[in-house]
Amino acid sequence: MALRVSTKGMQITFLQWQKILAQNPYRRWLNNGPDSVEELFERHVEKPKKRKDEDEDLARQRLTSTRREALALYREIFRATRFFVWSNEKGVLWRDILRANARQEFEDARYEKDPEIIARLLVGGRDAVHAAIDKAVEKYKGIVEKQKLDDNTRY
Repeated sequence: MALRVSTKGMQITFLQWQKILAQNPYRRWLNNGPDSVEELFERHVEKPKKRKDEDEDLARQRLTSTRREALALYREIFRATRFFVWSNEKGVLWRDILRANARQEFEDARYEKDPEIIARLLVGGRDAVHAAIDKAVEKYKGIVEKQKLDDNTRY
């Protein structure tokens, strides 16, 4: 009795199938496993993809790092402006004025693509934050000294 296997309209008998296998015993079929461990790894371990353009990757990495730095600077500005609790002549808190100005500066530079200009803006922003913090410290020292003098003159 011959076993018939149907594949895509083609009928192969069991004897023909054995003949095909006998002619080429090393023929690989889908269900055959690898012959060695190296071959197993070669088949199933993901190979590193080759980079087409490394400059593009560097630009993306640089962009990511400048975004991170810009966000860190923005957060630092918001943290630093907490100390500006006195108001100007119009009665608006300096904290709110400084935050609005910082937001406007960041919005103006939002679509800047030149890395040199971005770096210059970040450095300038950091310097401005540190200068503002120094001025706030001086102002607080002046307020504290003034309060001490007022307390001493009362008694």
